[in-house]
Amino acid sequence: MKRRDFLKILGAAAIGTTALSACRDEKKTITVAGQDDYRNQIEPPAEGMTMRTNPRDNEQVSILGYGMMRLPMHDVNGKSEIDQEQVNRLVDYAIEHGVNYFDTAPVYVGGFSERSTGIALKRYPRESFKIATKLSNFSPDTYSFEGAKAMYLRSMSELQVDYIDYYLLHSIGGGGMPNFTQRYLDSGILDYLMAEREAGRIRNLGFSFHGDVEVYDWCMENHDKYHWDFVQIQLNYQDWELANEANPRNVDAKYLYDKLQERGIPAIIMEPLLGGRLARVPQYVAAQMKQREPERSIASWAFRYAGTFPGVLTVLSGMTYMEHLRDNLISYMPLKPLTDEDNEFLQDIARQLLNMQTIACNECDYCMPCPYGIDIPAIFSHYNKCKNEGTLPTDDQSPEYVRLRREYLISLDRAVPRLRQAAHCIGCRQCEPLCPQNIRIARELHRIDNMVDKLKQEMG
Repeated sequence: MKRRDFLKILGAAAIGTTALSACRDEKKTITVAGQDDYRNQIEPPAEGMTMRTNPRDNEQVSILGYGMMRLPMHDVNGKSEIDQEQVNRLVDYAIEHGVNYFDTAPVYVGGFSERSTGIALKRYPRESFKIATKLSNFSPDTYSFEGAKAMYLRSMSELQVDYIDYYLLHSIGGGGMPNFTQRYLDSGILDYLMAEREAGRIRNLGFSFHGDVEVYDWCMENHDKYHWDFVQIQLNYQDWELANEANPRNVDAKYLYDKLQERGIPAIIMEPLLGGRLARVPQYVAAQMKQREPERSIASWAFRYAGTFPGVLTVLSGMTYMEHLRDNLISYMPLKPLTDEDNEFLQDIARQLLNMQTIACNECDYCMPCPYGIDIPAIFSHYNKCKNEGTLPTDDQSPEYVRLRREYLISLDRAVPRLRQAAHCIGCRQCEPLCPQNIRIARELHRIDNMVDKLKQEMG
């Protein structure tokens, strides 16, 4: 099924099909550099979560926010479905340790994240948690006022609430101002959402941003009109000042954050780990981080970095496994802000990672499903893993080249079925406008396919 067809279904009626996973199995992509962080893991303290104050309503928000984009799955009669029992356990543990912010969207986990989140949180008093969800009107079928309003009201129903604490225009910037105008202004849906905020059914109204900075700047220039209560941005030590250098189509987090600070708008942080890439660093980078703070996990550096900024209200993390949740709780119970020396250290790490020239895929699956069956995130994940581990067969003069070539081809076939590999990309580029990281997906797939083809020819 094409993504636009799936979104059309979302805009028409409640979904009744079986949920499919919208994420990769995170365990299979944790490199050796991160595995030791979860061995002999200690329990987080019973209390002490760092809280931040929303300046609009003075309500307390946990610095750690639970992202419900990557939920635990299990097999039911050969189909992958959300493991609701495990979701409930994770949510219970998070709430017990002070987490009160939960972020979801109509398009997460095959369209079933909101429902699962609503089931898990319905067991708690409504005032004890904050729910954030989004107007994910990516399809032209949901650009209309009726289509967008139906999606908003369906979110209320799926979440089993009569108001939404934090409501976002989802991923503005892709497609530039023409797309933003079509999605939110021409139909009058933004005016409607402002009226819903006035009526109290939306407590805070904001947006998440990826893409064309012209759209971001326009929203900032019109803040006096729309009064954005918060904005969700991608911020991490890699993207702070190097996002644009890594990809001219991306915007440095420093620019985004500074614009919010100028206007006193709280920031919600997404992608503090870049889809897990900042927890799966090369061994030589991990060694530097462990030498500086042996008791801290690799991931904790990224979470403490994002939380150190005073204008940050909460930092989102998609915690599929209890090990991830415990580790993040330890980082924030309480938060120990980074020093200037720590920040300088991380900027050096960021430069080293940039020089690795991995593919900036966060495995969000927004590019999926590919109409030709290609597993884009899995291909990029395998390539990045080998790149980080130094096992890409790139130097044919190396005495290890023959072994690395064979191991790369074998591991690729194990990670990605042949019918779903890069060789089947026809360059249609339907995936590229959907990528929040602005990756030139077709170009990268063709580059990987050319490398694989060369390796196979050498094998005879």
